[in-house]
Amino acid sequence: MTADISVPGVEDGARLARWIEGQNASPGDTLTGVKLIAGGRSNLTYRLDFGDQPLVLRRPPLGHVLPTAHDMSREYRVLTALHGTNIPVARPVAYCADTEIIGSPFYLMEYVDGLVLRTPQDGAQVSPDQARLLSELLTSMMAAIHGTDLPAVGLDTFGRPEGFMARQLARWQKQWELSKTQDVPSYDDLVRRLSDGLPAKAEGTLVHGDYRLDNMLVRLDGQPRIAAVVDWEMATLGDPLADLGLTLMYWADAADDERSQLSVGAGVTRLPGFYSRAGVARRYAELTGRDVSGIGYYMAFGCFKLAVVLEGINARYQQGKTVGEGFEREGTMVAALVERAHRMLDTDPLTGAATTV
Repeated sequence: MTADISVPGVEDGARLARWIEGQNASPGDTLTGVKLIAGGRSNLTYRLDFGDQPLVLRRPPLGHVLPTAHDMSREYRVLTALHGTNIPVARPVAYCADTEIIGSPFYLMEYVDGLVLRTPQDGAQVSPDQARLLSELLTSMMAAIHGTDLPAVGLDTFGRPEGFMARQLARWQKQWELSKTQDVPSYDDLVRRLSDGLPAKAEGTLVHGDYRLDNMLVRLDGQPRIAAVVDWEMATLGDPLADLGLTLMYWADAADDERSQLSVGAGVTRLPGFYSRAGVARRYAELTGRDVSGIGYYMAFGCFKLAVVLEGINARYQQGKTVGEGFEREGTMVAALVERAHRMLDTDPLTGAATTV
């Protein structure tokens, strides 16, 4: 008998259990528990317990969901395409478009055991040698994602690489207007500068869209390895340097002012052994042959994109539609991210040299 399970986002555990059984997707035992997996700030992730064989459920956030955002079918398509390749992802189990089951589309995937490196306490488990290897693994995995043979995995029609950055700028501007809860005086000037500096031409590859250290599940027993790359909700076909820029935007160097760091992943990459930002960029260039000399623009774009994402989360928080803790801080970071983007356009964030963007 399924337990009486009701948590925000999955109010009717019995109905969900019946749907899973109807899909022959149950690992075997009865559904006995549903637990929100903390950490995510956008799509919601839950652990479903079936005895000792859990599954993971992903669904959109509660409340106001912006147009084109949080498409569960796209994320499920990426996992289906990449499972079994050299890019480790959780095995997809089932997709549900029926909003009557839990109130929104969702999908199920296997549970992957791994460590998320998000806080200094998480990072304390990592030795300097392991940190160096994890830096190399993160960089080489990004290169592998960008080197995906798209026709071979069925993702050649997953997006339109041409004009990717211009469309991204327009899309996130629109999301800002739909989410806006506060005035940020330098926002309009940042949009103008990003528009003026749009790359004239860019390569098109699979891009993760939110690639960073804490969007990987890692194993530290024995030789460190990446157990799975997670959170593919923003994946598409586009400019690979956008992924690198976002990764470096999150990446903190040992010499950085701790007060200026983002709350996401703050403090981990400052620990002994991790590559510097410049080291990650240099290694990525070695692996891919791509020119990363203009990466400051992409890092600034990453700040802009994250500012819009956090403003959307802040809007949902003010509506009382967030699930979990810590959401009251997100809105306070928006203006700081916009100012940080301006600094990255003024001064190369890897070399410290003045720029003309």
